[in-house]
Amino acid sequence: MAVVSTDGKSTGFSGLGDKIGRYLRSPSTRIGAFVGLLSYLSYAYAHGSWNNPALIGVSVFTGVFLPTYSKLSNKAELWANNKTGFVTGGRLGRFIPQYIFNLAVFWIMLSGGALNRTGMASVGGVAMAALVTSLASQGAQYLAMYLFQRGIGDANRNVLVGVAINLALAAFGTAGLPFAREAFLVVGFVLGALFFGIGVLSDLRSLLAPRGGIGLFFGTFNPFHNTHLLILRRAIEERRLDKVIVHPTLVPRIHADAFRKGYLRVARLEDGFQVYEKTEKADVNVDYFPSGNKFLPPETRKALIELAVAEAGIGSKVEVTFMRDTYNSKGFQGVIAAVKKANPGMRLHGLHGSDAGGMTVRQIYDECGWIYPWRILRRDRVSATAIRRGAKGMTSGVVTDVLTQLSVNVPVVVAGGRRFRNDNGVLTEGI
Repeated sequence: MAVVSTDGKSTGFSGLGDKIGRYLRSPSTRIGAFVGLLSYLSYAYAHGSWNNPALIGVSVFTGVFLPTYSKLSNKAELWANNKTGFVTGGRLGRFIPQYIFNLAVFWIMLSGGALNRTGMASVGGVAMAALVTSLASQGAQYLAMYLFQRGIGDANRNVLVGVAINLALAAFGTAGLPFAREAFLVVGFVLGALFFGIGVLSDLRSLLAPRGGIGLFFGTFNPFHNTHLLILRRAIEERRLDKVIVHPTLVPRIHADAFRKGYLRVARLEDGFQVYEKTEKADVNVDYFPSGNKFLPPETRKALIELAVAEAGIGSKVEVTFMRDTYNSKGFQGVIAAVKKANPGMRLHGLHGSDAGGMTVRQIYDECGWIYPWRILRRDRVSATAIRRGAKGMTSGVVTDVLTQLSVNVPVVVAGGRRFRNDNGVLTEGI
């Protein structure tokens, strides 16, 4: 019998059963199970170890643990990114745990008799097999997400295809089969070199960047705060930029897709912020809100940026743009292409912080050609998340003023000598 608590949430066996059911229906759970099964079939067939307990145990563990491992891997990369602000640091943060995991897996399977010892020796033993497998896996996942960011395929399916190919190559390569062994080694080192090579080149561009040109500054800016202003000022001064083009996100692709599929909905308006929540259809293994679930509408965030840079006296050096159609169809990659077309031959610099959003933007810069990154390590306690939770003193005067007016949902917002109509948090100028 279901028991309903005072907050209206189902508890007891009924609630537990619902959670288990949602977990089992999750695409991530199914992908994990598929990878575990594929791992078993590949190694069992290649090494002739169909009844081996070690292989069966490792495969079951992989199938069950993979969704959780993916979350932990993402957190490790984010931690390393925030500590260093360098792409290579973050990628090592993701690579090292996977290498350790693969070392343990190969050691267990080899010790348990699931692997062909001669075949393992032919690829350099456990340590080399784990290294090549980890490099290939990281590179394949990078390529999978690169394709997804350009509208090719689905994120989960792309990664699944990459992992599946890597698993098959690893299984047959470690069995010592001709051609498969060579393909396993070549693909692993090529993808690994690509994965880390792009990161190293990006970090070198960051350290050795020339002066002059145009800056790009992308993000949610939810809301625009004092560290955003600091990044603009320092980048303009240190890189001697002619101007910086600032473009806020509209509706991020992960949210746009989730809304379209019925995984998310707008629950309510709170202090001018739209509060998103997951529906019963949502995937329990997906983090839909890596930077929180409260969002100012894009039009409002753009207005706040314009007001803040004008108040700071850097409006002549900052161009706040809003390429709605381009962004909605091609994302920030399309915005960068439009900027390049409008400024042929101009040197571009990509501004970003070392937090999760900043490093995501950094990856976009790297994928769009020879852009010089400019990073700032996020060591202050200024946080958009804290502001959305009510923290004070982290935004400029004019932004604080607008947020205060939005919190009481006044019909007309007046700030910085400008007047805006307020439609449930959406600011429109010209009334």
